[in-house]
Amino acid sequence: MNMPDSSEELEKGSADSVGQVREDSEYVRLVIPNEPRMAEAGALNSQTQERKSSRSWWMKAIIWCSIIAIFLLIFVKWGVPFLVEKVLYPILQWEATAFGRPVLALVLVGSLALFPVFLIPSGPSMWLAGMIFGYGLGFVIIIAGTTIGMILPYFVGLLFRDRIHQWLKKWPQKAAMIRLAGEGSWFHQFKVVALFRISPFPYTIFNYAIVVTTMRFWPYICGSVTGMIPESFVYIYSGRLIRTLADVKYGHHRLTAVEIAYNVISFVIAISAVVAFTAYAKRTLSELETADSNDLRSPGSERANFELDKLPFEKYNSSLTK
Repeated sequence: MNMPDSSEELEKGSADSVGQVREDSEYVRLVIPNEPRMAEAGALNSQTQERKSSRSWWMKAIIWCSIIAIFLLIFVKWGVPFLVEKVLYPILQWEATAFGRPVLALVLVGSLALFPVFLIPSGPSMWLAGMIFGYGLGFVIIIAGTTIGMILPYFVGLLFRDRIHQWLKKWPQKAAMIRLAGEGSWFHQFKVVALFRISPFPYTIFNYAIVVTTMRFWPYICGSVTGMIPESFVYIYSGRLIRTLADVKYGHHRLTAVEIAYNVISFVIAISAVVAFTAYAKRTLSELETADSNDLRSPGSERANFELDKLPFEKYNSSLTK
């Protein structure tokens, strides 16, 4: 009695199995081969995005170089004569009569040491060091003064570390970048500090803000001095160039063709070096920031918030009290 039913069930099961096989084969034929294609499409999209980002970076670099060149032409055309006539030449005359060279060197070192403490730009003092003392002694004066000017804010900032930390919480992105300098090995700290000095980040603020990290003193000083070397030579060169223009304008000095060619070529090299160093430092810092943000998003990360890190001597004291 039940035999037909069982045979019908067997036929239905075989039909279902055949249909399932067909569906599986359709899945294999339609879906599986698409997976490598999707992977290839993803790789092509990533390559396209990288090319677009590279092109946008070069476009931005060209635009900024053009804007800087226009401002430099305006400055050379109208700004330099005004500064030479109203500022530079009176300063040179005052320097020649009021101070001797040793006293003036001490005055410049003192200004370079104290101006960063009060967040005052020290560029004019570097220009004067280049104009008056040249490359050799001018470089020594700049490095000596700026080194003291980076040590003093560091120790002053330690006295107000909690307040600086609360102030940095208002700018979490800048705080995250500053925290990068205090991480890693001695060489990593040295490298990041040097990049900060070359980058457009205001180093007068960086001198105080670095105290909220676990940055050690010697990587901070060594990296700061290394990062200041290119800027020092640029200031010395620009100071010498301004003095040459002042001599041509008021000292009845005539430039030869060789001197004109030398000044033009060295000016182009100096500007190119500044742009290249700044672009490299900014790009490297952005790469480090991107890698650090990816690390923060990873599961199990313990650095989700920007908290006040303990300094090495604080860690040592806390270990003794336990």
